[in-house]
Amino acid sequence: MKPVRLPAAATLALPRWALFALGLLYILPGLIGRDPWKDDAASFGTMWTMAHGGVNDWLLPNIAGLPAPGEGPLAFWLGALCIKLFGWLLGDLLAARLSTVGIFVAGATSVWYAAFHLGRRPEAQPLRLAFGGQPEPDDYGRTLADTALLIYLGCLGLLLQSHLTLAVTLQGSLLAYFLYRAVRYIETPSQRNAALIGLSLGALTLTRGWLSPGVLVLALFLCTRFLELPLGRTLRQLALAVLVALFITLLWVAPALDLRPYHRSPIDAWISWNASQIGMPSWNSIKTFFRVGIWFFWPAWPFAGWAIYAWRRQHHLLHIVLPLSFVGALTLLILFNPSPENGDLLKLLAPLAIMAAFGLPTMKRGAINAIDWFSVMVLTMMAALLWLFWFAKLTGWPAQLAKNALKQVPGFKPEFGVLAFLVAAGATVGWIALVRWRVSRQPAVLWRAVVLSSGGLILLWVLLMTLFLPDLNYSKSYAGVARQIVASLPPGRACIETNVGPAQRASFAYFGQLRFAGVDDAKCDLVLVQDSVRLKDDKERLHSYRGKDWTLLWEGRRPSDRDERFRLYRKSP
Repeated sequence: MKPVRLPAAATLALPRWALFALGLLYILPGLIGRDPWKDDAASFGTMWTMAHGGVNDWLLPNIAGLPAPGEGPLAFWLGALCIKLFGWLLGDLLAARLSTVGIFVAGATSVWYAAFHLGRRPEAQPLRLAFGGQPEPDDYGRTLADTALLIYLGCLGLLLQSHLTLAVTLQGSLLAYFLYRAVRYIETPSQRNAALIGLSLGALTLTRGWLSPGVLVLALFLCTRFLELPLGRTLRQLALAVLVALFITLLWVAPALDLRPYHRSPIDAWISWNASQIGMPSWNSIKTFFRVGIWFFWPAWPFAGWAIYAWRRQHHLLHIVLPLSFVGALTLLILFNPSPENGDLLKLLAPLAIMAAFGLPTMKRGAINAIDWFSVMVLTMMAALLWLFWFAKLTGWPAQLAKNALKQVPGFKPEFGVLAFLVAAGATVGWIALVRWRVSRQPAVLWRAVVLSSGGLILLWVLLMTLFLPDLNYSKSYAGVARQIVASLPPGRACIETNVGPAQRASFAYFGQLRFAGVDDAKCDLVLVQDSVRLKDDKERLHSYRGKDWTLLWEGRRPSDRDERFRLYRKSP
């Protein structure tokens, strides 16, 4: 017996304007007005270098002359293209982030349509009621799609990663698109759908290598075996998908091998990076997956786990088998990665959110109400605390809260921002109206259980990216350090040798327009050194730039960083 019994009243679709408004409130804060932070400055630097460079820079991703070809060029191509098209109007930084908006829209749309097509399949429908009144397949599919999208937006991991100009962000959205194309292929096996699967696989390969696409093809093939699709036809069509993916990959690989930008082959470094992403499972990878995943996938993983349990007695369920196969295959890939990053977990969010949407209709009303009240109490309390900390840092009262709010940003002087206050106040009023609607009307719609948690999380993000954005820019950006370096430079645009990291190099090149030594540059008379303030004096004496041949022009660091230190030297005449 199916575990779902729902009346048609529970499948009212979320208004389209509400979905659109939630999407805007979700993605725009954190893109507008935010400096490149250490987390994504290197990626932006690669896009910026491409947009202002030549063919060599597009074939060999680099950050102001520092080669960075490891992951793949597609995410950087998209950002650089947006800078080329819209940089004159929006500025390079905001123009590059238009690609982030497009990536978010593509991922969210793919999740919605994948859940919609899975939700209207016959095996996913609720039990027929004795006197009728059960929802129509399309209505049920739309409701499940709305629910999946709200769960997707409510995941903490997506919130942190989707606003960064990173390759993993594009990979997560492309995987959601691959999931949607896989659903369409199984519904209608055809060469067209197989070719579109190949398109997503090729884009994934150009984004972060071939490991994820290879695992996904294998998982999809195993799904077709479990669902008993014809073997011969499946092999031919998946072979077509692989050929399309190979053709797309060659659009970069062939010219890079032929032209050898800057007398280098980016493909060698790309192959080496891909090989470094696979190994034997280690305690580090297992610990990272579970320690980070427990909050990264929240609240999708409890609902997804419940869906697997609730539908366990049914057989050949595409809405469970397909996302579960992808989750299992990608989880193994992460566990076999010697050094997984938090962004690697983004690959699992789309299939987990879709599976979670099918678990929600099977839950008892009491459990759903408990989730609602937990969301209301916890998220409202956290929003109130953010408002209180904002008030304290501006007025100095309460004194202890003001001290705690400013402790992480020494030297920062908070100011009242009218526009930021109005946006934060509007979002708070919207949250109060949403809670009032939920409490007063007691709606029976399926997505009521997740609209509060998603809306509350968006409220917290809006408050952080409006009331506390100046503090975060002051703490996480290198703009102030770049201005200090520029003020200390001798006249002229001499080149600078440096050992600074990719994020610092990108920030200094963008904010200070510094000309760093490129791939083919000779020795420079200026050297920018990054080291640690914890370096002992006896080690400093061994520093190769301390002596009569070099003159110290400047020394500084970010006020909030207790470890990094930068020094600018000039070679003595």
